[in-house]
Amino acid sequence: MVALTADVATTTARLRDGMAKGVLSFPLTSFTGERGEPGGPALDLPAFRDYLAAQIETGPGALFPACGTGEFFSLDEDEYRQVITASVREADGRLPVVAGIGYGWAQAARFARIAEEAGADAALVLPHYLVTAPQAGLVAQLRQIAARTRLPLIAYQRDQVTFGVESVRELAEIPGVIGLKDGHSDLDRLQRLKLAAPEDFLFFNGAATAEVQARPYASIGITAYSSAVHAFAPEIATAFFAAQRDGDDAAVERLLRGFYVPLVELRDRGTGYAVSLVKAAARLRGRPVGPVRAPLTDPGPDDLAALEELLAVGLDLVGATN
Repeated sequence: MVALTADVATTTARLRDGMAKGVLSFPLTSFTGERGEPGGPALDLPAFRDYLAAQIETGPGALFPACGTGEFFSLDEDEYRQVITASVREADGRLPVVAGIGYGWAQAARFARIAEEAGADAALVLPHYLVTAPQAGLVAQLRQIAARTRLPLIAYQRDQVTFGVESVRELAEIPGVIGLKDGHSDLDRLQRLKLAAPEDFLFFNGAATAEVQARPYASIGITAYSSAVHAFAPEIATAFFAAQRDGDDAAVERLLRGFYVPLVELRDRGTGYAVSLVKAAARLRGRPVGPVRAPLTDPGPDDLAALEELLAVGLDLVGATN
């Protein structure tokens, strides 16, 4: 059992403050444009640091490097260490850094140790690999990880991971487990989970293209959300966040109709587009992120053309230019 030395209450408070201040940033990981090593394009650390610096300057509430959007699943441990270290250095204490960890509990704990050594503030526990599991096993997974790291943990439910009411009560009692990211958008269940948890337990909307679900989540008291759009168009993401926060329904409707819903429709054209389309959009804006790694593939020319047109519309809606 690892004794928690991180100030969990302070980290929780910083994250809560950040969630009220801005969108949660899930940065892309920069790779070179050439194949490099047999695993695919090589990590481009200088480009990643430049990209991170630009992202941080737009004022997100927290930084979540090496998560799904950051292609955690394609990073080896050395690359992961470099990504988290660079994120901590670029953040420089200005906002919390929450590192992605995952696979089975043993591997997740190994990544958590790396993130801890790199100076991350907390970790997001991505859904485990391959198998479905009973509720007792899902809770045990978090217990095993929490016992092996000093980092506060945020659980993530999506795909094969769905927590029940009693499980969330148990999660909240595990030292160091501070919150839940939801990717299922089952608001009936989520409302019950929220009411079962302590008031200081963090919840945030982690649906794909979360802005489309922002109003329904807010109706049950969950206003914080992750934003893939922030990874390539922070101007659009921050404008939507401000409109949603300020109750500007006309602006919210305008952005949903003109940009976000068409983006979801385009995203649904291709498998893996929740990441590869985001990375393509960043490249269209000249951001130094490079291609995706296998098993993802970059979008084809027709979808890229549609994306470029939609991006221009979105930027125009918020009075920004490329």
